[in-house]
Amino acid sequence: ITSSPHPPLGGSARLEPIFHDPSHFLDSSYPAWGLSWSLLEPAPVPPCETLLALCYQNEICGTDSNLYGMLLLQEYQIDIFFAQTWTDSRLRFNSTMKILTLNSNMVGLIWIPDTIFRNSKTAEAHWITTPNQLLRIWNDGKILYTLRLTINAECQLQLHNFPMDEHSCPLIFSSYGYPKEEMIYRWRKNSVEAADQKSWRLYQFDFMGLRNTSEIVKTSAGDYIVMTIYFDLSRRMGYFTIQTYIPCILTVVLSWVSFWIKKDATPARTALGITTVLTMTTLSTIARKSLPRVSYVTAMDLFVTVCFLFVFAALMEYATLNYYSSCKKPTCTKKKKSNYSVLDMRPPPTVITLNNAMYWQEFEEACVYECLDGKDCQSFFCCYEECKSGSWRRGRIHIDILELDSYSRVFFPTSFLLFNLVYWVGYLYL
Repeated sequence: ITSSPHPPLGGSARLEPIFHDPSHFLDSSYPAWGLSWSLLEPAPVPPCETLLALCYQNEICGTDSNLYGMLLLQEYQIDIFFAQTWTDSRLRFNSTMKILTLNSNMVGLIWIPDTIFRNSKTAEAHWITTPNQLLRIWNDGKILYTLRLTINAECQLQLHNFPMDEHSCPLIFSSYGYPKEEMIYRWRKNSVEAADQKSWRLYQFDFMGLRNTSEIVKTSAGDYIVMTIYFDLSRRMGYFTIQTYIPCILTVVLSWVSFWIKKDATPARTALGITTVLTMTTLSTIARKSLPRVSYVTAMDLFVTVCFLFVFAALMEYATLNYYSSCKKPTCTKKKKSNYSVLDMRPPPTVITLNNAMYWQEFEEACVYECLDGKDCQSFFCCYEECKSGSWRRGRIHIDILELDSYSRVFFPTSFLLFNLVYWVGYLYL
């Protein structure tokens, strides 16, 4: 309420109400506003120029539940405030108010750019408790329109280096029907920055930064300006280290315990070998369930497979040792019919003197080491002590099969450490 600018002389001042209600102002200033205005572009020449700005909420792939869906469905979810600014000369007005702040009911009465997200699978606008939309009109015809959206966008993941992979997930948008001759998109700023990154809830990813691009895409319907923003993400290793890598390494180390168990303890070594093999099979299955069914080998597949081979090789090591150093009781009745040549390695009886008394000591006939003829043990391996010297070694490779456990105690840990060195350096730094 204000007074009249020129009150009559000698009279009292008269107060007149001045209305600043935006709805009243629009009704009085723009009686032609209606459905037709919302259907018409501001002007065909020059083309409409739309400025874009994105304000990101603190969530992108932010929970463990949608992370699983991100891997399997090749998509990510983001919550944003999407802002567009353009100029419509038909909405210029002369008033003491420079800016009109309108509610969502006025959105349908004006022309709005037909911006679409080209790689979105689903999108949802927020309507609680009221439509999350903002519309402002300046007196020179400039318009600001913002709304809050939750978008599930497509992101093609290349999982060759999983779980040490890095991804650039795009968010692509353009006009649906207006080519570049009628509508031009450009960023409000040349580079896009993310504010308050510390509050982003990224449990299994590190947010590396943003990149924005602009390009012209040629189609049969015309040339369109396409705007793209990339979210650079790097996967965190903590979850997979605890769930997969450490259990696999411990299982491989556990399989080496059999090298320090006596070779005659067949049940113990066999049970340990089978248990570690089954454990690696279970770990491999669990690790694979968290990935889509890709046809190529990932970094985790390679590690789990090599660990499985080490565990399986430890079991085969004992099978080889047990086969080539078998201890059997000779059978005299079948000795002539046997296809094997049995060499008795027992030493002759010895005389032991105890308390001026002489006793004969003979070894039990329970164990006789056998070596197979032909292409097996006698051709390459040494299965008993006496074969290390003499004519047997002529033209043959000397490998003491009884020392196979001693060789394995050095070979298996060294090989596994070398593999880990190449694996981690190759995937993390090369």
